[in-house]
Parts: sequence; structure tokens; C-alpha cells
Amino acid sequence: MEDSRIVELYWKKNSDAILASEEKYGSYCRLIAENILHNREDAEECVNDTWLQAWNAIPPQRPQSLKHFLARITRNLSFNRWKSQSAVKRSGHETALVLDELAECLESETDVESEVFLRELRACIRDFARSLPEREGSVFARRYFFLDSVSSIAERYGMTENNVMVVLSHTRKKLKKRLSKEGFYDDAK
Repeated sequence: MEDSRIVELYWKKNSDAILASEEKYGSYCRLIAENILHNREDAEECVNDTWLQAWNAIPPQRPQSLKHFLARITRNLSFNRWKSQSAVKRSGHETALVLDELAECLESETDVESEVFLRELRACIRDFARSLPEREGSVFARRYFFLDSVSSIAERYGMTENNVMVVLSHTRKKLKKRLSKEGFYDDAK
């Protein structure tokens, strides 16, 4: 079913919207959640919560890309669940590794209370990612949006793990420079 038709079902509060979303994007959303949570049951709960949040968000929102809209909801729900679980116990999962890798691009003392600051930061990172060459952008997205492991990225793009790590390192340096230029990071420190 076309995304526009699914959105229209949500808009009309027709429960077939959830069935169509599950059929078309269920496995995609589960993959995102499992990459973050590393637990099938928790991932399944996040995906089910995704359908509920989409139901509550449409209307008033009318997403231009249903796939990305659902992915963002799934990702946010999964991160929230991961944060609450990791508050109890620290883990060496891919999620912690990815967040540690990106931490070098932001000042540790940065107080990220302001919603405006967060919105601007997200927009800056999104614009940065879109400006990257296709392969570099894909590797960046696979690692930092989908939280794929370095080995799975290497396999997907026919690269060595070392090459993937080098690409990610160079990309993070570019991101750090961009964030510095935009005032999100003080390079002088």
C-alpha cells in the first residue's frame, strides 16, 4: 500500500493504518529497535509503541516520509528504553559504543537543556550528513542512526572493518569541525 494511503488511514483514524504500517515497515522498525536494544522482546514492545505514537501523532502531523517518521519514533522509543535500562546497569552494547564515539564531537560540559539548542543541533547534524558523499553518508547513517556494528557496515559496503573505522573517524572529525564552525563546539579547548 502507498504511504500516502496509509497516512490517510491514520488521518481518518482507521485501524487498518496500523496493520498496513506493520506489514510495510514492521521488520524495518524492528531492525532499528534491535540494533539499539539487543533484545527481541524489548524491540517488539518499542515497535508496538511506535504504532501507538504514530496513531496519536497523525493528525495533526502529516509526515512527508512515513518510513522516516516511523523510524524516528522507533529510534527515540528504543533510546529511551535503553537509557532507562542502562541507568540500572552499564553495558558494552553497540549503543554505548556509538554514543561514546559521537561524544567526542560535543563538549562534555555542554548543557543541553534548551529545546532550541537541541533543535538547532539536530538540524546542523542532519545538514552535515546530507552534505556528505553518498558512501560516506551511508556509512555514517548506518553507524549513527541505525547503530549497525562496524563489521556489518563493512560487510554491507564491501569494506574492511579498519576502512570503516577510518571513514567514521574522518567523518567525526569533519562533524566536529562543522559543529565548531556553527558554535556548538569550542575547538580551542
